[in-house]
Amino acid sequence: MRSWRRSEAGFLARAYAWLVVTFRWFVVLGWAVGAVAAAVWLPATIPNADLGGFAPPDSRAIATETASAEAFGFPILSRTLLVQRDPHGLSEAAQRRVVERAVAVTKGEERDVGDIAAVIPVVNTVGVFPSSSEVGTTALSFVFTKPHTTFGDEVAAAQRFGRVHVNQPDDHLVGVTGTVPAQVAQSKILYGRLLLLECATLAVVIGIVALKFRSLIAPFVALLTAAVSYFLAVRVTNYVGGFVRGGVPDELKPLVLALVLGIVTDYAIFFLSSMRTGLDDGADRLTAAKNSAAQTGRIVLVAGLAVAAGSAAMLVAHSGFFRAFGPVLSLSVLVSVVVSVTLLPALLAIFGRALFWPSRPRKARRISVARGAARVLTVRVVAFVLGAACVVGLAVLGADAGRLRLGVSFVAALPSDNPAHEAATAAAAGFAPGIVAPTEVLLQGPAVGNDPAKLTRLARELQGQPGVAGVVSPSALPDEVVRGALVSRTGDAARFLVILDHDPLGPRAISDLDHLSATMPTLLQRAGLGGAQHGVAGDTAVAGELVAATNADLRRIAIAVLAVNLLLLMVFLRAVVAPVLLLGCSLLALAASLGCLTLLFQDRLGHEGVAFYVPFAASVLLLSLGSDYNIYGVGHVWTRARHTTLRKAIAERVPETSGAITAAGITLAASFGMLALVPLRQFRELAFVMALGVLIDALVVRSVLVPALLSVLGGLSAWPRRLRGAEGGSAPAGAPTAATGPGT
Repeated sequence: MRSWRRSEAGFLARAYAWLVVTFRWFVVLGWAVGAVAAAVWLPATIPNADLGGFAPPDSRAIATETASAEAFGFPILSRTLLVQRDPHGLSEAAQRRVVERAVAVTKGEERDVGDIAAVIPVVNTVGVFPSSSEVGTTALSFVFTKPHTTFGDEVAAAQRFGRVHVNQPDDHLVGVTGTVPAQVAQSKILYGRLLLLECATLAVVIGIVALKFRSLIAPFVALLTAAVSYFLAVRVTNYVGGFVRGGVPDELKPLVLALVLGIVTDYAIFFLSSMRTGLDDGADRLTAAKNSAAQTGRIVLVAGLAVAAGSAAMLVAHSGFFRAFGPVLSLSVLVSVVVSVTLLPALLAIFGRALFWPSRPRKARRISVARGAARVLTVRVVAFVLGAACVVGLAVLGADAGRLRLGVSFVAALPSDNPAHEAATAAAAGFAPGIVAPTEVLLQGPAVGNDPAKLTRLARELQGQPGVAGVVSPSALPDEVVRGALVSRTGDAARFLVILDHDPLGPRAISDLDHLSATMPTLLQRAGLGGAQHGVAGDTAVAGELVAATNADLRRIAIAVLAVNLLLLMVFLRAVVAPVLLLGCSLLALAASLGCLTLLFQDRLGHEGVAFYVPFAASVLLLSLGSDYNIYGVGHVWTRARHTTLRKAIAERVPETSGAITAAGITLAASFGMLALVPLRQFRELAFVMALGVLIDALVVRSVLVPALLSVLGGLSAWPRRLRGAEGGSAPAGAPTAATGPGT
């Protein structure tokens, strides 16, 4: 190994390298024991979360729903319903049975209903739901289950009820739908595809590493490290997830898979690249492994800490959803880093030259096209033009990021042939899309329910609001049903069901409900109910609060993530200008990715919006992973600049690191891209934005934009630090003026 390469590693780095290489067999054995211990003592499953679990602690929607149940003795909102539909019209007998079954269940006269406590029927006949798109074609049975019934048991009970009791030829049962069945269906799809996702991601990892190093053994080392990291990360995060309020969302499972396998493979590529450089320079197996560990280990450690700290920054959020994301992702990364910086060097020392079998050593290397291009890139005029072109291009793509709309999609995210989706489509055809998750409007006040005329006027006012497809009001039902169901027996409370005309959890429905909530005081005044207290409940209201909390958290999360990454870059590079510049480049790449997300999913595919957490999770991860590549790429340039001018350092080290960064970026992008194998809309959104963002970062920002900007700024980029070999200075005596060759 050339002397100037050895001099880049400090005492601590060399001591760490000596330890992991000398005790390599103990390291391997230790991780084997650790994996067995995790399998025995740490949980294999993780508590799942529902939408309500991540609502703000002071959720008005949940408080309203609770107050409604207390005032009436039972809730009016159900998240599970059976759908019957005949486009040509349900028979009168079938419609009559819908009501009779519901009455029998509520009175306890119907057997074999399992956990079902009550059923409320709704048929699109004249008078009950006057704004239905059809008349007499569709019947719904809203199912209420006993307290403490799990989601899975609730859906199973509804499905059994349909099979056993809604089984006449003219019943035309379509299926069970609602937000609860949709969540259960999503979980089944996710777990059904998880094995495929794991196998596909591992296959991608093996293939890319094999092509990168033209080796059959190197992929095995990367695979073994990735597998150990993923197994331990899952077990550790499962354990921690038990302490997270509200549980941990299912969406984290494939995200942890993609993140862990992706970054561990990145780190494996970095270590293997350095190892091959050492072997090609003539070092023996153990020396090359020590040098690789000393040079790359500290970079991987700081880079991993950047990703972990960036993920942990989500803890500043008020939203429980992101507070659950933060520790799980951060712990996953930390586990991966610890495994990588110990197990990888140990395996390098064990396998040595065999790592790259059957490829041959490359003693003499030609000046590559990459090195020639890097030299051209360091010419300031060329660097200025290329840098400006990249900035303008990324800014143009990022201009559409501001048009992203956020929603919380359950039913709409399912494949079109999923039974819950088909049943929801049938319900929407007979009524309106919002029928699968109605919104409750609760009024409370002395004698508020004793004036039918005022309640009727309020129903008309509600019906006329934007986005409202229909209103189920006390005036729409028989008196014997109204009293006790829509008007409390004391007359001090009344409630309405508002049906929206779009996906009830989509951005448009949330916006319409926000407007309705804001205008309620005026509507109450017009109806003569100005003294009544009001509240809004239901999944649309909860989703609106969740989206609002997410938007409110944006500034906190952004400031925290940027501050953490900036601090780590400043400490690692010991500079101010370069870290600010690098973060600016990362922000440009992020904006471009989000802009493309808008153009594809909203403009091209016609979706109302994207899952509320996708842009924010992508932002945190892309900014943190950008710092990952910054530390690896610019860190090598900085250390080389101790021995020569910054321009020469860029020309020498960019070809060395760009190959590894490109391979790592393609691997990480492919790992995230595999999320598209899960046929749920939110995973395809996340797969697209993460894969594109990583590719933009690796292929454009780190390979072209950052070297160009450093070349333009020169020694100023290191301010207030002065690089030993800054522009205009001379290289230290005895230091070579040419690189030994790319480390890829």
